[in-house]
Amino acid sequence: MDLDAYLARIGYDGHTRVDLSTLKEIHRQHLLSVSYENIDIQLGISGSTTTESAYNKIVLEGRGGWCYEMNGLLGWALAEIGFPVTRVCGGVARSLKGDSVLGNHLVLLIDLAGSTWVVDTGFGDGIFEPIPLIEHTFNQRGFDFKLGKSEDGYWRLENHRFGGAPSFDFSTEPASEELLSSQCNYLQNDEQSPFVLALICQRFVDYGYETQLGRVAKKIKPTGIESRLINSADELVGRLHDTFDLTVPEVAELWPGIVERHNTLFTNRERAS
Repeated sequence: MDLDAYLARIGYDGHTRVDLSTLKEIHRQHLLSVSYENIDIQLGISGSTTTESAYNKIVLEGRGGWCYEMNGLLGWALAEIGFPVTRVCGGVARSLKGDSVLGNHLVLLIDLAGSTWVVDTGFGDGIFEPIPLIEHTFNQRGFDFKLGKSEDGYWRLENHRFGGAPSFDFSTEPASEELLSSQCNYLQNDEQSPFVLALICQRFVDYGYETQLGRVAKKIKPTGIESRLINSADELVGRLHDTFDLTVPEVAELWPGIVERHNTLFTNRERAS
């Protein structure tokens, strides 16, 4: 694997010093250049939690990734530069679902100049820059977040009000790679996994976030959400290319299933109302 190739992939041509400025800029560039996406899972292509797999997909193939790939690759690159990186297990929506979700998210911690920083390019519509590991509320690009402690001592990062997931919990203990791998396998294969149920693509843009959830296209801004429906396989393939920089024509094969799931979801909602 080649660090220079990764830096070129994210459009970073600055210094590679072990300092906060470099950390923040690489984090920002990664998010502006690489989309969060689960297309391979939708196509039935299995992935892994290895850095080599993430490098091949994101750097060599020009694709995006999900948390294990996005943060896995970033963590490797930062370690190559010289940053002390700790991989930790996160649990998305642990506040609602309990400990069973621990390991369904990979988070990075960086110790730098006497402080610990939370690094996360794998939450899809989360933080834009690393944040200090202290209890605080903060605003990034007009979106409000909160980092605090849960009642049982885990750290909890609460997403902004328009976020796709409400929060994730994490500890500062080094990750169990076995747990990460197990959760990765479950999320790719269980028929009730949200990553199996729906196409998900997310991208950081200058006004906030662009997202694609099944047929639903959204622009997310600090002031609100603009939504519309995609109406054809060609339109979906074109949107993924133009908005998310993802050239995957095979997505057209998913269109009948995407429409069916969308219709089923909204029919069930109407019956429940």
